[in-house]
Amino acid sequence: MASDLVINATEYEVRIALVENGNLVELNLERPTEKGLVGNVYKGKVVRVLPGMQAAFVEIGLERTGFLYVDDVHVVSGDFERRMRGCDHAGGDGDHDSMSVDALDRRRPGMNIDDLLQEGQEILVQICKEPMGTKGARLTCHITLPCRNLVFMPMTDHIGISRKIEDEDIRQRLREDIEALRPAGTGFIVRTMAEDATHEELEADMEFLLHVWDEIQDAKDKIGVGSLVYEDLDITLRAVRDLFSPDISQVVVDDQQTYSRIRRFVRIFAPNLEDKVHYYQEDVPLFDAYGIETDVGRALERKIWLRCGGYLYIEATEALTVVDVNTGRYVGKKGLEETIFKTNMEAVKEIAYQVRLRNIGGIIIIDFIDMEEEAHRDEVFRALKEAVKKDKSRVNILRVSEFGLVQMTRKRNREDLAHMMCEPCHYCDGEGMHKSRRTVCYEIFRKISRNAKKMPGAAVTVKVHPMVATMMLKDEAATMERLEDEVHKRLTIVSTKDFHIERYEITWEK
Repeated sequence: MASDLVINATEYEVRIALVENGNLVELNLERPTEKGLVGNVYKGKVVRVLPGMQAAFVEIGLERTGFLYVDDVHVVSGDFERRMRGCDHAGGDGDHDSMSVDALDRRRPGMNIDDLLQEGQEILVQICKEPMGTKGARLTCHITLPCRNLVFMPMTDHIGISRKIEDEDIRQRLREDIEALRPAGTGFIVRTMAEDATHEELEADMEFLLHVWDEIQDAKDKIGVGSLVYEDLDITLRAVRDLFSPDISQVVVDDQQTYSRIRRFVRIFAPNLEDKVHYYQEDVPLFDAYGIETDVGRALERKIWLRCGGYLYIEATEALTVVDVNTGRYVGKKGLEETIFKTNMEAVKEIAYQVRLRNIGGIIIIDFIDMEEEAHRDEVFRALKEAVKKDKSRVNILRVSEFGLVQMTRKRNREDLAHMMCEPCHYCDGEGMHKSRRTVCYEIFRKISRNAKKMPGAAVTVKVHPMVATMMLKDEAATMERLEDEVHKRLTIVSTKDFHIERYEITWEK
């Protein structure tokens, strides 16, 4: 399967696309104003313990306090009394590459949150889920430090192998390598990427992770509460670390500085892949060349048409996401049951694709068209389980009910694509969604940058909604200045109150 990692990097936004056989299957984006926090380690202070919820709120220096559930408080046998005296502690969690963590140290049965934590206590925590909406970040004391081939669990005596490495001989070899290399009392998970890793590559990763942990231990004693102790890699290097495997045909980058950073990173951690990193210099914008812009727009639509003429309707609510399958224009050729079955089978592949592309997490309810034959329901269930195997997030699926409903869950670590690119619609008091002002701004910037060379004149006039105009002239003023220097044209923003917030007009002055 031909897979490319495509990176469009600008100062105001980085977009990373995974393309398989010409189709966009994953999209990640990060803006400096909305930088991701998962993986960062903080020195926090417990500000409130909630026995009724078996959780605590922890101050870590962000806008909202983080949430720490009792099962995420690390406990080591024989260590309980020391923790009760308020000493610092840290732990490890092995929830990487779909590996089971049942064997890791957990709290003793019957031990409550107020047995483990007290207000004012200083603890080392890691963000495992981004702040979402009005909720603060989800925290854990089971600190994990990922590298390309390994994940380090500093205070857990355990070795885990990714479930996706299925060959027992390879699993045994990797386990023996880690057992011979690791310091006593520490834990490591071997990631899927390490299936073909040599003993020397595993040793190099381990030395790097141990060095990072030593730096964290030194830093936490020198800084105050609410301070960042360790910051994970930015989205670009994180994507290269986690996605750039020998299966990837090439990494294509359209920014010279980002390209140089990736080459240096790959040279250290995967030198055999360095020749696959390419700098894109064509006149056609990178995402346009791959047809990604069209796919991104489609990923924000509620209604998705199937090839057969049926369609999906995807609706997100506060508690869950609902996917409704409909026959639409498809009338079939044989009988009603056969028409329904074929529509549902085609919907399965599209649902798995859309869930992965949109990064939909939490509870997902799929309302397939009712099937009378149990054999058809079983076949749809098997097809869905097979279709989600490529998804790196953990997915659990229940069998199709008699009503045609499937309940599934997908692990969520960050906002889905719709929440990252859209905001509640102010026309209908939040009942719907439209593109955010910042997304509209960046669309305009890209369009100007794309067409500037072939358009005459030294000035550009952009008519936009007043809220977009305010953002462009204030929050994005520095970006506009840099864009003017890049395209050698003067930009004039005209606030037009009767425009919809997504509407804009670009006029190239002659």
